Amino acid sequence: MEATSDPLLFLAMVAFISMSGALMPGPMFATAVHRGLEDGRAGIKMAVGHAIVEIPLIIAIFFGLEAILRNETVFAAIGLVGGVFLLHMGASMFRAKLDEPGRKDSKHGSVVAGIILTAANPYFILWWATVGASLVVLASGFGLWIVPLFAAVHLACDFGWFFVVSLAVNRSRTFWTGNRYRYLYGACGTILIVFALYFIYSSIAGLAG
Repeated sequence: MEATSDPLLFLAMVAFISMSGALMPGPMFATAVHRGLEDGRAGIKMAVGHAIVEIPLIIAIFFGLEAILRNETVFAAIGLVGGVFLLHMGASMFRAKLDEPGRKDSKHGSVVAGIILTAANPYFILWWATVGASLVVLASGFGLWIVPLFAAVHLACDFGWFFVVSLAVNRSRTFWTGNRYRYLYGACGTILIVFALYFIYSSIAGLAG
């Protein structure tokens, strides 16, 4: 990745790359939609959990941890554990009584969900071991002072996006009634299960190869 000498241009690039990653549908998105029905601030809370994992990871990469994150065994272990967890979450959505909108289908809060969904996603780890690591290296080229700004810009994209998702779903909850409510829960559960199976398959294939 070619370096730029303009710190503002670099931070703009970080915002663009971070936002393009945040916008990709995945387990965090599906869960933000699901939890947003009951709590318009669920996305913010999940982003807090996401940041609890991400900030130490950024610091660790700054000190050279990305080599460990690229290890196939580490990747496979995260994928297997994450896949099993996502299967559980996805199945719980299908088991929920969808005709009871006030029902809490999980004993875990949104912050905890954000932590687990982040730490259990092998492709989140892989992104930081590759694209993220390259950005951290470029950031360090400006001096230590820019690393907190880099982290703040990146995290702002996550906070902004997941807040918008959960708030939009919550504000439109009068639309999500009856079969629409069931279909939305079913879609969220399906997304989690598809990712779960993909994580598990990728992990087993990686170990077998």
